[in-house]
Amino acid sequence: MSRQPSRRQFLGAATTVGAAVALGARPGTAQDDHDHGAAAQDGAMPPAIRALRPMRDGVVPISVNERRARIEKARRLMREHRHDALLLTGGTSMVYFTGIQWGLSERLLAAVIPATGRPFLVTPKFEEERAMEQVGLGPMQGEADVYAWEEHEDPYALIAQGLRSRGLATATIGVEETVRFQFTHGTGRVAGVTLADGTPVTAGCRIVKDAHELALMRHASAVTLKAYEAAWKSLKEGMTQGDFARLVALAHTQLGYSGAAGVQVGKYSALPHGSATPQVVREGSILLIDGGCKVEGYSSDISRTFVLGKATQRMKDVFEVEHRAQTAALKAARPGVPCEAVDAAARKVIVDAGFGPDYKYFSHRVGHGMGMDGHEWPYLVRGNTLPLQPGMVFSDEPGIYIPGEFGIRLEDDMVITENGAELFTPQSPSLERPFDVA
Repeated sequence: MSRQPSRRQFLGAATTVGAAVALGARPGTAQDDHDHGAAAQDGAMPPAIRALRPMRDGVVPISVNERRARIEKARRLMREHRHDALLLTGGTSMVYFTGIQWGLSERLLAAVIPATGRPFLVTPKFEEERAMEQVGLGPMQGEADVYAWEEHEDPYALIAQGLRSRGLATATIGVEETVRFQFTHGTGRVAGVTLADGTPVTAGCRIVKDAHELALMRHASAVTLKAYEAAWKSLKEGMTQGDFARLVALAHTQLGYSGAAGVQVGKYSALPHGSATPQVVREGSILLIDGGCKVEGYSSDISRTFVLGKATQRMKDVFEVEHRAQTAALKAARPGVPCEAVDAAARKVIVDAGFGPDYKYFSHRVGHGMGMDGHEWPYLVRGNTLPLQPGMVFSDEPGIYIPGEFGIRLEDDMVITENGAELFTPQSPSLERPFDVA
């Protein structure tokens, strides 16, 4: 499946610049501490948000040794798939294996991890010191060679040099799926190189989460739910969708993280990924919010639907169907079951309740894999027969969208366990009290 902008990236355009500014500083920085202190002294801050305190206790970053173990697993998978090396550029997989966080530009910075032998880094010469600073913090420290290219030089000649020095002049290189075409094409010009899809290696490592990763994701979900509840308690008539989005961002900041949510009001909630149309909350308005945060690089993705004031009976009836559909997906998910069966379980509830046929009112798959990326493999969608495994994490997010009226989506993050599945967060019980816990 081709990569698309994440829902939060997409919906970010529908909020305001103010929300983006609120998300500018990274958690855990001096800027964050300053912003948190200033915000706490702001008398205009809603009390429910002002009362929040950072949720940083017990959060443990991924260690260098954990990343080393990931590289060794990648090497085992390379040998299994007959790849001689794996090519990574800036992006999630680069961080996952090496800890190097690098933005993409037209200049190539690449990490090449051979199935056997020392990894190597190809970097612009003027970026070498900055690159080595990050290498020094990760598993490649002292274990990788560095090839630096000047602006007029061909970086792909250095990839060829690195491969030849490892006896891989005729290598098969697995290319990580998000590597830009220009970098793939350039690498393909290296004589003797055969390019292959690196996804069996990268997904093979990332698709099942270990206990540490699950703890970070569970924490991210708890943070986002706490932020949502504080924002909901601060909701007032007359607010715009941008106003409420800023409350969600501010609540995440108070909790010590950068987080966001797209917000859709009234009839616009019937558009699964929203609308940029200006929207105002009125008494009786339905709101659908969708977003999350990252904790040490691991994502949450939660949707809640609620009403300011009293919900109509029609809204309550649709919510009840939606709740049953989310529960059906949860109950269907267990080791060995094909991904598509989880989608089918939720879809049957919705269609049997009269919201069909098929994709008419429930217009998307029931869920996507999650981890460091908000959307990653595998996908809970018809036609995907991949069996579920313990440690896989998904969104569980059926939706019912009635054009011209409203939409309702409930989304919690779900981990496959040894005997079934569980949600990281409690299900929403109602439109009027969305954060009550039984």
